[in-house]
Amino acid sequence: MDFRVLCGHMNIGNVPEFLARLSLISSDNGTIIQAMDVGKVAGEKHIMFAVEKALRAINNNCNAAKDPGIEIMRYASGKRQIGEAFSMGVHEGEMDLVFVILGDSENISISMSALEKLVSRNNSIDYSAEKKEAILSQFDITSKEIDAVGEEMIPDLVLERVALVDVLK
Repeated sequence: MDFRVLCGHMNIGNVPEFLARLSLISSDNGTIIQAMDVGKVAGEKHIMFAVEKALRAINNNCNAAKDPGIEIMRYASGKRQIGEAFSMGVHEGEMDLVFVILGDSENISISMSALEKLVSRNNSIDYSAEKKEAILSQFDITSKEIDAVGEEMIPDLVLERVALVDVLK
């Protein structure tokens, strides 16, 4: 299964309606689409690692969520519990999003075209100082950890949390 990532900005007026729209695009094109809050993403490696871990869990029949998109978000959030993973999800109002689209490459392209009509394109999921507080909170990263390894290691601490989702099962 291939996957691609699309970043964008939009104003979500109603979360259930937005999710229904994503579900329609997904089902019409035979893809899986998961939307997450870019403000809690520590870069491309973070997303790639979470997708890799989720797909491996699914292939090994040790996934916690039946829905592959939710399993991806579970790993991306660094949380073991599905309910806690929704902390990475979308909310009403203005927000930057990252979409993970899974499927075969032709269907992914069709789904991406549909998604691009919903958002203003934004190419950056890189870690930045503006994301620091949200990421520290999301991943329970302490000031002692940062003092020990340095602020520049925050994205690596996030990858560690993603890896620990398996250990904490």
